Amino acid sequence: MAQKARKDRAKANTSALANLHAGTLIANSLFVLFHFLIGRRSVLLYVILSVPAFICEFVLESTGRPRYDPSTKAMRTAGEDLAAPGFTEYMFDVIWVTWASLLSVMLFGNWGWLLWGVIPAYGTFKAYGLLSGARGMAAMQGQQPVNDAPVTGNRKQRRAA
Repeated sequence: MAQKARKDRAKANTSALANLHAGTLIANSLFVLFHFLIGRRSVLLYVILSVPAFICEFVLESTGRPRYDPSTKAMRTAGEDLAAPGFTEYMFDVIWVTWASLLSVMLFGNWGWLLWGVIPAYGTFKAYGLLSGARGMAAMQGQQPVNDAPVTGNRKQRRAA
């Protein structure tokens, strides 16, 4: 049964990575074609703001791609779950917002790169929530328990108290 789960995850990861690479190829090709054929857009901003998406895609590829033994063709690892919440989900969000930014730049000009500002703003918001939660947990650990009296007597006596 565990082998079936590994195969299902490998299949889902392979499909997700294929869709991710196809989307990246389409979005970036459209932007480059638009830049050279229709209207000039900032290539410097394109390079600077696309690098994080390419890094995220590389990390997702290297961790999520199933690995097979070359001699026996048996699966060694199914890869990390690309549908997992948390950091994996955030990396997908970075890629999708970059695609949306490319589209907005093609439609609205270089002002469309302002949409990309959502990524650091959201990351700051999540980091602030994480830090404030950690501070709250640290404050709770610093408090002493209210009842420091040792427990004495048998169970019946403790229930009556």
